[in-house]
Amino acid sequence: MGSMGKVLGVGLVVGCAVAMCVVAGTMVGKRVKSRRRWRKVVKILEEFEEGCATPVEKLRQVVDAMAVEMHAGLASEGGSKLKMLLTFVQNLPNGSERGVYYGLDLGGTNFRVLRVQLGGQRSAILEPGVERQPIPEHLMTSTSEELFDFIAASLQKFVEKEGNGSVALEGKLRELGFTFSFPVKQTSVSSGILIKWTKGFSIHDTVGKDVSECLNQALERRGLDMRVAVLINDTVGTLALGHYHDEDTVAAVIIGTGTNACYLERSDDIIKCQGLLTTSGAMVVNMEWGNFWSSHLPRTSYDIELDSESPNPNDQGFEKMISGMYLGDIVRRVILKMSQESDVFGLSFSKLSTPFILRSPLIAAMHEDDSPDLREVARILGEILEIGDVPLKVRKLVVKVCDVVTRRAARLAAAGIVGILKKMGRDGSGGIASGEVRGGSHSKMRRTVVAIEGALYTSYTLFREYLNDAIADILGEDISPHVVLKVMEDGSGMGAAVLAAAYSSSGQDTL
Repeated sequence: MGSMGKVLGVGLVVGCAVAMCVVAGTMVGKRVKSRRRWRKVVKILEEFEEGCATPVEKLRQVVDAMAVEMHAGLASEGGSKLKMLLTFVQNLPNGSERGVYYGLDLGGTNFRVLRVQLGGQRSAILEPGVERQPIPEHLMTSTSEELFDFIAASLQKFVEKEGNGSVALEGKLRELGFTFSFPVKQTSVSSGILIKWTKGFSIHDTVGKDVSECLNQALERRGLDMRVAVLINDTVGTLALGHYHDEDTVAAVIIGTGTNACYLERSDDIIKCQGLLTTSGAMVVNMEWGNFWSSHLPRTSYDIELDSESPNPNDQGFEKMISGMYLGDIVRRVILKMSQESDVFGLSFSKLSTPFILRSPLIAAMHEDDSPDLREVARILGEILEIGDVPLKVRKLVVKVCDVVTRRAARLAAAGIVGILKKMGRDGSGGIASGEVRGGSHSKMRRTVVAIEGALYTSYTLFREYLNDAIADILGEDISPHVVLKVMEDGSGMGAAVLAAAYSSSGQDTL
C-alpha cells in the first residue's frame, strides 16, 4: 500500500504541474494573441496616417491643382469640377455706406431677419431684434406663393416693430440683402433662378423661377415698401462683410458643416463671359470649391467608402475631406475597422455601425481632451457609441485618429486658400507680378486679407492652428506675414445687409 500511495502522490504532483503548465501556456497564448491584435490595430492606424500624409511638397501640388482648376472653370462652362459661378457682385462695401438696411438669411429650415444702421467710417450698428424663425414644415413642400407670403409677412411684422426707435426712412424704399443658400443660376446682382431645392425643401413651382422676383411680388402683395437689392450666398456675404471692415479683403472661405470659397477676380480673366458689361475691373466669383478634385489629394479606402455610400457619389470630393459634416464619419469608419480586426473596443459595437453618429463637435472634444486619463474620450465612447471600459491606451489611439483626420482636413483647406492666392498672384511665387508693390527703391508685398467663417475654424482650436501653420509652411516666412486670416461673424446676415448698402440707389460705387 505504501508504494501505491507514493505513486499516487507523484501522479498528483505531476498532474498539478501539467495543469499549471496548461494554465500558464493559455495565459501566454492569450497575451501573444492580445499583442497580435494590438499590433493589428496599430498597423491600421499607421497605414491610415500614411494615407493621410500632407507634407508641404504634396500641399504645393494641391495649391497648383486648385489654381489650374480655377483657370479651367473660368475659361468655359463645365470646364472644371469647380463651377466658378459669376455673382455679378462688382461693388464691395468700403465702410463709407450710410443708412438703414435689412438682411434676410434663408439657409435651411430656419430664416433670420435683421436690420443694421450704418453711419459711415465703418461703423455698423446691428439693431436689437434679430429674429430667427423656423419655416413651418408644411410650407417646405407647399407652393412658392405660400412660402414667400409667409416670409413677407414676417418681414412686415419685423418692420412694424421698428417704432420710433429707428431712423425713419421718409418714404424711401427699404433695401434688402437676401442670402439664399440653395443652388441658383445668378442672372444679375439682385436676381437668380432656382436650379433645385435641397435641405428638405421640395416646392416644384419655384424651380426655374427668379427667387428675388418671388419675394418682391410677395412684398408687393403685402404693400410693404421693400425690395431685394442683392441676392447672394453666405460666402459672398462673408467677403462683403470682410471688405466693409478692411479693404484688403479679397477672398472669403467658410469651413463649417459644409465648405465654400469666393474671391475677387479680374473681369478680363473671366474668359467664359467675355463682353459682359462690367462697371469695374473685377467681379466676385463663387467657386463652389467643395466640388474641387485632384489626384494629388491624399485619399484613403475610408474616403472612398464614405463617398460611394453617400447620396452624392463622385461629388463634393474636397468637401468630404475637409468639412465638419464628414470628419466624424471618417473617424467612425477607422474605429469600426479597428473593432472588426480586434476586440480592443470589446465585443459589442452596434453604435459604431451607425453612419454620422460622431459629429465634429464630439471629434473636437475628444481631440482636445487634456485630462490625464482622457475622461471626455471615455464619456463620448460610452454615451454616444455605447463602448464602455475602454483602456487608456485605446483611448489614446482614438485621439490619434481624430488628430490624423483633423490635421489632414485643416492642411488641405490651407492649400485651397493658398491656391486662390496663387490664382490672384498674391502668393509671392512670381515676383512683382505676384502681388508686389513697387515702393521707392525697394518692392514690398501687398497685404492680403482672407475673411473666414464657420465653426470648424472658429470653435475647433487645433483645426485652426493646423490650418494657420500650414499656410505659413506653404507660403514661407517671407510671404506669410503679408497674408492675414480674419474671422468674420454673420456674413449671411450682416454681410447681406452691408452689400445691399453698397448697391443701394443712394449708395456709391465702391471696390
